Amino acid sequence: MTRIFTYNIDMNYSSIEEFLRQKGYSHHIMTHLKRTERGIVHNGDWAYSSAALVPGDRLVITLTEDACSENILPAPVPFEIVYEDEDLMIINKPSNTPVHPSVNNYGNTLANGLAWHFAQKKETFVYRCINRLDRDTSGLLIIARHALSAALLSSMVASRKICREYLAVAAGSVPDCGTIDAPIAREAGSAITRCVDFERGERAVTHYKCLSRRDDCSLVRLRLETGRTHQIRVHMKYLGYPLLGDYLYNPDYRIMKRQALHSARLSFDHPVTGIKMDFTAPLPDDMEWIMK
Repeated sequence: MTRIFTYNIDMNYSSIEEFLRQKGYSHHIMTHLKRTERGIVHNGDWAYSSAALVPGDRLVITLTEDACSENILPAPVPFEIVYEDEDLMIINKPSNTPVHPSVNNYGNTLANGLAWHFAQKKETFVYRCINRLDRDTSGLLIIARHALSAALLSSMVASRKICREYLAVAAGSVPDCGTIDAPIAREAGSAITRCVDFERGERAVTHYKCLSRRDDCSLVRLRLETGRTHQIRVHMKYLGYPLLGDYLYNPDYRIMKRQALHSARLSFDHPVTGIKMDFTAPLPDDMEWIMK
């Protein structure tokens, strides 16, 4: 993979590195550029990162990746590409698809599917998933195409500049709207489950709105203000309306065979171009019944 960035300089900088740092280039990326032949080109010449910049200068940066992610076996795992450019991809992930390889999940993950996708195109690909979804949660994910977009997108997640909205089917008649502001911690004695804990927990905020009700179930739109593990699942259980089919927090599979949670919308400014991006994914087939 090769990605070229061109910058026309309009003010003074003490060094190229100062300018690139302001653009989001990490220490790791700077080290890579310094070791790459013509990774940093200043007014047509291969340059050191210590060179000063003045108005009218032209800077060309070449990011290259010649190797693929290690230990990710390419496999034809299905997924939908919603959007793709040189910097990022938006994926609509099916349920029952882990995001990362793990014990007992070596060849059935989204990572395997993406490795297969790029192998068919004979392109290198390093797996960088920006927002993670549980295995049984369906919907939209952001994949960074290179190290710089990964650094920028990760920073955007940390500073809450990526808006994430989910659709869920919950048991019971959920109130019309509200905000759940309840800290979440790891449940005592468990490596997996979380719980609301006002003494040990980290702050977690979820905004919700009930969209419809049917058969003592509710379709709920949820917007995350924070991103704690299992946040929606834990918060909805705490509110008294657990998600249908949630094997950890509400193992009732009479209606849903998996947790009824779908990443329905992502909106953010493109990390490189600054253009506003807004993506939606319709409810999957196994959740559509709530709308009928």
